[in-house]
Amino acid sequence: MTFPKKSKLNRVRKMLEEVEPVVSLSENATKVEKLKYELCRKFVIYLREKKITQAELAKELKMDRARLNEIVKYKIENFTLDKLIEFTNRLDPNLEIVISA
Repeated sequence: MTFPKKSKLNRVRKMLEEVEPVVSLSENATKVEKLKYELCRKFVIYLREKKITQAELAKELKMDRARLNEIVKYKIENFTLDKLIEFTNRLDPNLEIVISA
């Protein structure tokens, strides 16, 4: 067995960059959990659309790279709602959150 060629590894890395983490909320997820999930999703979309790295975005937003990584991996249990809103507001200062019953 031989190690894959660099070109093949680069193709695989590129494919993996484009894959959104598989995260599912339980059927009985609370509204807060659903909102946290959607806020995290905004970061994943932003990274994909701007084609920048997590390190670049963390620097731009003046936040710790590890915290940003937790956000893009949907580790919603590691954040309060107000903290995620604060981070998302840095990403998009014009963000509006509409809450319906």
